[in-house]
Amino acid sequence: MTFERWFLDAEALGAFGGAVGARLSVGDAVCLRGPLGAGKSTLARGLIRSLTTPDEDVPSPTFTLVQLYVAEAFSVAHFDLYRLKSADEAYELGLDEALDNGVAVIEWPERLGDALPPDRLDIEIALPAPGEADGRRLRLTGHGRLKALGEGRDTFD
Repeated sequence: MTFERWFLDAEALGAFGGAVGARLSVGDAVCLRGPLGAGKSTLARGLIRSLTTPDEDVPSPTFTLVQLYVAEAFSVAHFDLYRLKSADEAYELGLDEALDNGVAVIEWPERLGDALPPDRLDIEIALPAPGEADGRRLRLTGHGRLKALGEGRDTFD
């Protein structure tokens, strides 16, 4: 079961990321899917800032592949797997350790194939279709401990 939501601008998308961040605990992963420019990094930035500080510098990890942050309750690892050729490379970057010590935000999780973390929230971000208003449509699907988030039982209001 999935839950869908529409966002009109980047500010609202980032704020939603913050609402997601407030519901995470050690071992959870947020997997962000969508085309280039869809807003994955914007949502990740809002999520990470909700767990660290509102002015935290959160660059896209496109070239570094992973950025680590220290939050009050646990660590946050932001992965960009776009350049990976195999799932094994993600684990060489420390994905297992990141989940053991905190949460992981993963852009381009499809690079993991069947090796996705069991306790995760998949967020698919879609660009507007021709004729639709500007904005982004998000489809959430929860797995494991995060199943309720993907079903919309947690309203994020």
